[in-house]
Amino acid sequence: MREIAKKIASNARNFCSKVDFSTCEAKIHPLKGVRVLDLTRIIAGPFCTMILGDLGADVIKVEKPGVGDESRKWGPPFLPNSTDSVYFLASNRNKRSICVDMKRGKEILHELVRHSDVLVENYVPGKLKKFHLDYESLRKINPSLIYCSITGYGDEGPYASRPGYDVIAASVGGLLDITGPEDGAPCKVGVAMTDLATGLYAHGAILAAILHRNATGMGQKIDANLLSTQVASLINVGSNFLNAGKEARRWGTAHESIVPYEAFKTSSGYLTVGTGSDSQFKSLCKLMKVENLAADEKYLTNKDRVANRKSLIEALSKKFSEKSNKEWMEIFHDAPFPVGPINSVKEVFEDEHVKAINLVKNVKHSKAGNVKVVGPPVKYSNIRNDVRTAPPALGEHTEEVLTEILGYKKDKIEELKTQGIVQ
Repeated sequence: MREIAKKIASNARNFCSKVDFSTCEAKIHPLKGVRVLDLTRIIAGPFCTMILGDLGADVIKVEKPGVGDESRKWGPPFLPNSTDSVYFLASNRNKRSICVDMKRGKEILHELVRHSDVLVENYVPGKLKKFHLDYESLRKINPSLIYCSITGYGDEGPYASRPGYDVIAASVGGLLDITGPEDGAPCKVGVAMTDLATGLYAHGAILAAILHRNATGMGQKIDANLLSTQVASLINVGSNFLNAGKEARRWGTAHESIVPYEAFKTSSGYLTVGTGSDSQFKSLCKLMKVENLAADEKYLTNKDRVANRKSLIEALSKKFSEKSNKEWMEIFHDAPFPVGPINSVKEVFEDEHVKAINLVKNVKHSKAGNVKVVGPPVKYSNIRNDVRTAPPALGEHTEEVLTEILGYKKDKIEELKTQGIVQ
């Protein structure tokens, strides 16, 4: 036990020497010096590790030889001069890709664990144990390792052994039931929001574990899962049921408790308007030149407007249909209430504000040339959070990682390639 304690303390000192959060005189990457062994695929896990990479971590993406992350094949569209889908670009920048056969190359992965601070995986609970890549096995190799498992349902309970996918977790967790037209069928959200939210929860948990390890030298296991994330993301809808017994329903773009707060059809598309206060509602009516609605006793307060939702929405809808999105946005230019058009994806990236904040980044891909990615949405005053490298080609960095980190010689790497253990 004393030897283990000494090793933990030594690792803590080494870690703290690599990551000094107190030195912010110049903009630095806060996770520079942190190595992340990334055994994840698809979205939730790769999204989590990509955020860590944006913050400066050395993310080593471990992939199956000849196959790689399944999302590489999720196309069309595909990158030019490459077999990778553009889907893969969305969650895999700032990483290095190595190909290692998990069964026959587990010793290589164990060696990498000794040189890593964090491991993230998203396999069904128990699957990695047969490769001795589970937490209990790896903590013996590196007691200060932070091991994050991202699963569909967690490692306990009747669903633990089920594979997890975003739309299934969103179904079981209630999101689809509250999404869609008021009188229509349940709808899937346009992107994998449950996956993304789980990745965000996991990345925050890893940062908390890093802080804990800085203070104690201790590693730990983190469990994040899609279903728990989705249930937690029900927020007020879940609270309504738990505390008032109120079952949820679908509202389309409308809001259950605020009126008007929804999308209206215009002569050119749809415009979303929200008035969260009585004064904002009065301003909306004044700008739309329907002051009579603001003076009507049926609509004086939000409570009144909720009670008389149908007649108010009908009146506003008729008025909104008279002008285009562009005309209404000019009228609402200085409005005190939130308002915006429902943009197509093309219109999103042509939006003057999106262009002005330089959210889209250009980066050089090893095979496809110049590619574009949406950069980090968060800015810091004293640290760096940026796009440095394009998503890697499959196995692009195998030799580099094995040489740089493990000190393998070229002939050994060639032998491993011949045997199909690495690619």
